[in-house]
Amino acid sequence: QVQLVESGGGLVQAGGSLRLSCAASGRTFSSSAMGWFRRPPGKEREFIATISASGGVADYADAVKGRFTISRDNAKNEGYLKMDSMKVEDTAVYYCAARNSRRTRIEAEDYNYWGQGTQVTVSS
Repeated sequence: QVQLVESGGGLVQAGGSLRLSCAASGRTFSSSAMGWFRRPPGKEREFIATISASGGVADYADAVKGRFTISRDNAKNEGYLKMDSMKVEDTAVYYCAARNSRRTRIEAEDYNYWGQGTQVTVSS
């Protein structure tokens, strides 16, 4: 079992940066791949990034590739999403998720555990 709590959301101007954190509790985090998803206002949830349990493999949605960086620190039981060159269209509720496998996945239904979400708003 893994419990996840996101933090670091807030208001940022276009072109700015934020770093989201995902604090995990439970003994299986270091063997769990994790992902970040977001739900823009009025839209469906969408995949952002995923990282393997070891941190050695990562994948990104085309919309954020080159601007966002996913990482993790298994010693601290934490995951991160660094967001640079932010755009107004990055405005969304951001969720971290973990799955009962070491391998990355981009589909939300492949994840077993979810945080409550953190709001990110990018102003023009």
